[in-house]
Amino acid sequence: MDRAPGLSVRLKLTLSYAGFLMLAGAVLLAVGYFSLSRGVHPSVIFMVRSHAALVRDFAPIAAMVMGFLLVFGLLGGWLLAGRMLAPLAQITDATRTAATGSLSHRIGLQGRKDEFRELADSFDAMLARLEAHVAGQQRFAANASHELRTPLAITQTMLDVARNDPDRDSGALVDRLHTINARAINLTEALLLLSRADERSFGRERVDLSFVAEEAAETLLPLAEKLGVTVEVVSDAAPTTGSHALLLQLTTNLVHNAIVHNLPEQGTVWVTTRVVRAGATLTVENTGESLSAATVATLAEPFQRGTERVRSHQAGVGLGLAIANSIARAHDGTLALAPRPEGGLLATVELPAPAPNGDADDLSPAAQRGRGRGE
Repeated sequence: MDRAPGLSVRLKLTLSYAGFLMLAGAVLLAVGYFSLSRGVHPSVIFMVRSHAALVRDFAPIAAMVMGFLLVFGLLGGWLLAGRMLAPLAQITDATRTAATGSLSHRIGLQGRKDEFRELADSFDAMLARLEAHVAGQQRFAANASHELRTPLAITQTMLDVARNDPDRDSGALVDRLHTINARAINLTEALLLLSRADERSFGRERVDLSFVAEEAAETLLPLAEKLGVTVEVVSDAAPTTGSHALLLQLTTNLVHNAIVHNLPEQGTVWVTTRVVRAGATLTVENTGESLSAATVATLAEPFQRGTERVRSHQAGVGLGLAIANSIARAHDGTLALAPRPEGGLLATVELPAPAPNGDADDLSPAAQRGRGRGE
């Protein structure tokens, strides 16, 4: 928005310093003048005559002093204001640099901690977060384009081969096209779910993570049995507030990830819910191959699949943990991933407790159905 030009902050501070100095000088001169006039003679008539003489003698000196204070106040105020506002100039330059799209620049203000130092440090931290966010979005866009392009390219190749070979078995072609199309649909739905979680466009209700954990484990039980993985659930009451559907998706993604990235046989998954530090906590822990801290640190990024992890034909599109992380953030919570010393992964989700005035029985409809079944 265009605005009319005004006085600079430095000039305003300079005038303020000079004005305050002249005001203080005027007060001191007035006090000195009245002190001298009161001490000349107790007689009123003589004091009046003395006032006239005193004014003639005192006025030139007062004018010289006020002139000196004005010049000194302007020069000194200008220098002091410039020195005080020097950090602000650095912050302004950094802001202009960031506005051009360069987010790698940092102010790096030196000196002791004061208001300007706190502002500069906060601005540097904001730039670091923005740079990381933009870099993440760029990687996400590139990976999403690659992931979506792959099934389309495969489909195009298969159709070209089928067109050049009319005698080719169409049944096998249709089956393969169906598999590729299903993967593309799953990827698109995952991207939409990730976008929905990031935008926080969902209603909120009271949800107990214990029911959500049991529901997710029950849904994935056939897959666990097929892969020879045992799922153990310890579900203590863990109420929170949010979307039941999204929290179920979060839990399902974590449990699914723990099942498919497990030991080839006799693997185990532990799902636990409880209240810790007045908040709801969900932990999903699984056996598996040893993971490095560097690998685990990237698993929650979109399309990241750790090369050290056990491969499975049941693996998803590379968005499971990213979606879980996004859903946790959308619910003002956190998702922490850590390698287990014995091998495998430990995922911990911490969500805030519901408001104190919430009704204890105000659970989501799905949770109420679970309670009615005696789960």
